[in-house]
Amino acid sequence: MPKGYWIARMDTTNPERYKEYAVANGKAFKKYGARFLVRAGKFECVEGKARARNVVIEFPSYQAALDCWNSPEYKEALKIRQGISDGDIVVIEGYEGPQPS
Repeated sequence: MPKGYWIARMDTTNPERYKEYAVANGKAFKKYGARFLVRAGKFECVEGKARARNVVIEFPSYQAALDCWNSPEYKEALKIRQGISDGDIVVIEGYEGPQPS
């Protein structure tokens, strides 16, 4: 079964409040088996429009990724982020097919 991922790109107007959100979302992420692959590290935008914060979170399955997004635990954390950030989040199924050789 393919893993699931959240791909998030965010800008924030209140970095201190955003830190509170980052702590609050841990309850949901732990419950659904999330693992950060990328968490706001150094980056260079080589095409398109950049945002200040980029995150990739891995889940055991696509369904777990969706369940986390829709969970009461995450919705509670999301209330902190609303109004202080603007961005894009995609929940996507992983790929398990052939790779370049």
